[in-house]
Amino acid sequence: MATAGPAPTPATAPPEGRVTLLFHFARLQLPSIALTQPGFRAHLARTFALSAAKSPTPLTWESYLDTLYVLDWLVAVGCLTNQNAAWEMLFAARTGRSDCLLVDALRARACRLYPRDDERQESSVGEFWSVLIAPERDGGTPVLARYDGQRPLAPWLIRVFQNRHLSELRSHHGVTSLPDDDIAQPMPTATPTETRWHEVFCDAARQWLRDLPDAERLLLGLRWRYKLSQREVASLLGVHEGTTSRQTDKLRDGALKAISEQLVVAGWTGDDIDGYILTEMASLLVDEPSLNADSLKRLLAARGKALPGDAVA
Repeated sequence: MATAGPAPTPATAPPEGRVTLLFHFARLQLPSIALTQPGFRAHLARTFALSAAKSPTPLTWESYLDTLYVLDWLVAVGCLTNQNAAWEMLFAARTGRSDCLLVDALRARACRLYPRDDERQESSVGEFWSVLIAPERDGGTPVLARYDGQRPLAPWLIRVFQNRHLSELRSHHGVTSLPDDDIAQPMPTATPTETRWHEVFCDAARQWLRDLPDAERLLLGLRWRYKLSQREVASLLGVHEGTTSRQTDKLRDGALKAISEQLVVAGWTGDDIDGYILTEMASLLVDEPSLNADSLKRLLAARGKALPGDAVA
């Protein structure tokens, strides 16, 4: 009598050899994120289910693993399991045209979503970090627990941030909220006139930034990027607070004068030219390579200085 062979592997089971190889590859690349092989498999099954639920066609393990951003996936899992090394990697993640930090890219979106509202710009970014691993409401799902590893992590987080706040803004006007997952919605489209003035502004502002001496560039970075007060800047640089105040006023007045002159030459006829410049400046500074965290640290180091605790912007 024939004996029954081993039970066939279910079609939904992951390929054992490939998953084992993937586990060792991930651990080799990011050894500071501790994850056991059973834990790795459990999270992989969880994110496969997330991706399968969104797929319009039946998803296979092979196709899922073919498109898995495994290192980004591991960072997200490390944050969900509250590992400091993973959080440090996420804070240091870079994205965007100028290779800026993730937090700076979020600030740039906040500047566009909440123009002229500095308080809301800051709070929106802070709130977003708080909901990455903690649900906003009972029974909710944390943001990072919705990441399925099928796209780069940093751009995905920027899209989720954008969608959350577009939902909030539109709900105040009776518009149905957007899904707060990963379906990116475009930012409001600028008119040709708005685009033209933005381009003129950017050219003028970048020229002004290029002409700044290192001392003024450092002051701008400390006051804007690190949000240091005049007193804190004076203490850090070893100068009188009144000196810092005068330099800050000079920096602001110089920017308004240089940029407004270029806008007027280009035909600007609007009323609030200073307000326009200050609003546009916030998002432009995020993309400015000479003001990124690494550049500012080098300027400080040249003076024998460092931020307290080597803070990250």
